[in-house]
Amino acid sequence: MKELLQRAWRAQEMGNLAEAAQLFSDVLRMDPRNFDAVLSLGLLHFRAARFDDAERFAGEASRLNPGSADAFFIRGCALQRLDRSADALECFDRAVAARPGFVEALVNRGALLMADSRHPEALQSFDAALAINRAMPEAWNNRGNVLSELGRHEEAIASYDKVLAARPNFVEAQINRGTALIALQRFDEALENYDQATRLSPERTDALAGRANALFLMKDYERAAAAYEAVLARDPDYGYVRGNLAFSRLHCCDWSSLEADRSAVARGLFEGRRIVNPFQALALLASPHSLLRCATLWMADKYPRAPTALWPGQRNSDRGKIRVAYLSADFNGHAVATLLAGVWEHHDKSRFETTAISYVPSNGSTMRQRVERAFDRVVDVAGTSDAEAARMIRRLEVDIVVDLMGYTGECRPGILAQRPAPVQVNFLGFPGTMGTSYIDYIIADPIVVPEEQREHFSERVVYLPHSHHPGALRSIAAPNSARGKVGLPDSGFVFCSFNNNYKIAPDVFAIWMRLLAAVPDSVIWLLEDNKAAARNLRHQASSKGIPPERLVFAPRIDQDGHLARHRFADLVLDTLPCNAGATASDALMMGVPVLTTLGKTFVGRIAASILHAAGLPELIAATQADYETLALELARKPEMLGALKEKLARNRGTCPLFDTPRYTRALEEGYVRMWQMQQSGGAPAHFAVGSA
Repeated sequence: MKELLQRAWRAQEMGNLAEAAQLFSDVLRMDPRNFDAVLSLGLLHFRAARFDDAERFAGEASRLNPGSADAFFIRGCALQRLDRSADALECFDRAVAARPGFVEALVNRGALLMADSRHPEALQSFDAALAINRAMPEAWNNRGNVLSELGRHEEAIASYDKVLAARPNFVEAQINRGTALIALQRFDEALENYDQATRLSPERTDALAGRANALFLMKDYERAAAAYEAVLARDPDYGYVRGNLAFSRLHCCDWSSLEADRSAVARGLFEGRRIVNPFQALALLASPHSLLRCATLWMADKYPRAPTALWPGQRNSDRGKIRVAYLSADFNGHAVATLLAGVWEHHDKSRFETTAISYVPSNGSTMRQRVERAFDRVVDVAGTSDAEAARMIRRLEVDIVVDLMGYTGECRPGILAQRPAPVQVNFLGFPGTMGTSYIDYIIADPIVVPEEQREHFSERVVYLPHSHHPGALRSIAAPNSARGKVGLPDSGFVFCSFNNNYKIAPDVFAIWMRLLAAVPDSVIWLLEDNKAAARNLRHQASSKGIPPERLVFAPRIDQDGHLARHRFADLVLDTLPCNAGATASDALMMGVPVLTTLGKTFVGRIAASILHAAGLPELIAATQADYETLALELARKPEMLGALKEKLARNRGTCPLFDTPRYTRALEEGYVRMWQMQQSGGAPAHFAVGSA
């Protein structure tokens, strides 16, 4: 028997696995409970990728010798390959208990915990392994991945540096380091890592995609577009790159393939492919149904509902106040904070307890200080995983969570996927549906979401009486400089559109050029987002017979300076399919009329909603032909435009758009109704609050 075992082990060492398996089987025929033979067969089956057999033999070995760390480890590895994660984790725990210094079991245990989003426990497991053996590049790499998931990107980079110091050609670590650097907005450095990964492994499409993403975030949209094209040449179905490419071209105002891009995106959504993200879709598609499908596919792929909800479904006890938490990365000075600061300050503290859940640390700005004074508490969840942030919200026993980001910026829908609160709301930051059942409501108004369009929203709609968009009335001093100081000619009519360049569509731009042709000495004043867009727009103007100098580009400057320079504009022209939002209310606050067209989607109807709330519905055109006609009439009839400006000046102090206390009361009525329905056991339902 002993000699037979030794022959089997020698065959195994020499790589004669079939012979070894036969010899171990011979041993078992003689002694069915021989632990060494059973365990060895488990290992041989694992190496041959026969994971069911490996699990069966290793399981038998662990029963024969419950103290064998190796038996539990081999069984755990087999279970891991069979996607039986919970059972595998139990085996690795047993292996570590039997042999506390079992490094491989600690590393595999950490990988399972990481996959299960149990990041703090995974970090402990990797740290325990590295405390025993620090020369483990794979463990350092996994440790970096866990730290990245926890938002601890600086520490993650330090872990990747450990990997690359020992193994500079470790491609995974190069790519992962680039991803962590992107999270820290250190895009130039990220680009270096992706370039190095591409040099080391030219076939790695994910390295090419990471490089393209870094270029996009650097606002180098032309190079980003070229990089995304390279990804698609390698893999036409690479996730979301088709949408990234189309959006990069939109940022450049490169419309040479716009119709093909739109068709490809629409077709991809119809086929259920990972082709575009919901924010990009707003600018590419004008179909409410397509936008819902896009959001639904994105959420199912990126942020699926957690298997177990943190809020177990019980009714909260009556505390006298409704606890409302606002979730955002934009409390430091973003337009959303500017629009809502007054609302937070006007919340009725006798009825509501408010919390700001901030995804980023305070930058100490004036706006951040104002936000912190307005809330009962501010909780910083930077550096925590989505699951841990959700648990923090649950520990606060929040009644209503209000997501202010949707799919914008540094959004974290994964927090809401854990269902930390009984009522979850989509509000303001993202002008559209989030496409998931775990968001109960969307705050809207009858213009942006007409009743007949509610079927295109996964949420129930809460209708505010005037506009879902709160105006923020401020006093801004008039600029001291003359028009020439901002690049405008000393005379002539100034059409204006300070919307982001990606919102400019060719049909709207064609209207603008016809207006310039029809109004002598007029110019159109645009925001300069990037040099490529300015160059392409000037080229488009020239192709339509308009001298390119009649397009004047305004650089990005501080907010007060930007608002002040509106005084030089005569008429703001809106875009479609993406309207102005805060850009429109800013212009109205500064006394400049805004002309819009009523679109087909939420994002294409925002300016109409704002104009209704400002008491200027006559500036909402039903069609683009009407938009062009009215713009020309206003440019040619100073008395007509002057009357509109006078009306706007009169309305500013009385209209619903800038009446923050009135807006806040309506919003609070919405919260109360949501909460009452939840407490009574009812399902979320559409409803309207307040009165016009």
